[in-house]
Amino acid sequence: MTGTIINVAAIIVGSLIGIFFGARLPEKLKSTIVAGMGVFVVAMGLQMFLKTENSLIVLGAVLIGTLLGEWWRIEDGLHKLGEFLESKFSRKEEDGSNKFIRGFMTASLLFCIGPVAILGSIQDGLTGNYNLLVVKSILDGFASIAFASTLGIGVAFSSLIILVYQGAISLLATRLDAVITTSMMNELTATGGILLVGVGISSLLEIKRIRVGNMLPALLAAPLIVWVVSLF
Repeated sequence: MTGTIINVAAIIVGSLIGIFFGARLPEKLKSTIVAGMGVFVVAMGLQMFLKTENSLIVLGAVLIGTLLGEWWRIEDGLHKLGEFLESKFSRKEEDGSNKFIRGFMTASLLFCIGPVAILGSIQDGLTGNYNLLVVKSILDGFASIAFASTLGIGVAFSSLIILVYQGAISLLATRLDAVITTSMMNELTATGGILLVGVGISSLLEIKRIRVGNMLPALLAAPLIVWVVSLF
C-alpha cells in the first residue's frame, strides 16, 4: 500500500500545482498540452497492444468486458460519483459545463489503466517493492499538472479511485502469486492498451465519444480467457 499512497499524494500535489498556475497559462497552450497528452496516450496504448500473443484474446476480452460494463453501468456510476463530488466541492462553470466530471473521469481512467498500475500494485503487494509505483507516481504527478490546469479540481479527486483500485490489487496480490502467468499479464497489458487508446481518442483528443469506463471489466476478462484457453 505504500506505493499507492505515494501515487495518491503525487496526483493531489500535481493537481494543486496545475490549478494554482492554470490561470496564468493561455487557453491555447492548455488545450495544446492536453492534445499532446492525448497523442502520447494513444501511442502508449498502441505500444502496449503490441505485447499481445493472441489478438483474438484481446478482442474477446474487450467485447466481454464491454457487455459487462454496460450491464453494470460502470461509467454511469463514475459519472454520478463525479456529480456528487462536484456538488460538494466545486461550482459549475457559467456555461453549465461539467468540467469537474470530465477531469475526474479522464484522470481516473488514465491513471488506472496501464501495466505499471497493475504490475506495480501486484509487486507492492507480493514483495513490498514499490519502485514501479514510485515511477508511476512521478509520471502521474506531471500529468496531473497538465490536466488540472485545464480540467480543474476533478483531477485531484481521481486519487480516490487510485486509492481503492491500486490498494485492492495490492491486497489481493498475495493470493495471486500461484495464478498469474506471463501470458496473462501480456494479454492484460494489451487489453489495457486498447482502453488507453479509447481514453486518448474520447476524453483527450475528443475525436469521438467512447464509454471507456464500461470497458474496464475487460482487464479482468483478459487473464480469465487466457486461463480458459490453457485448459484445452
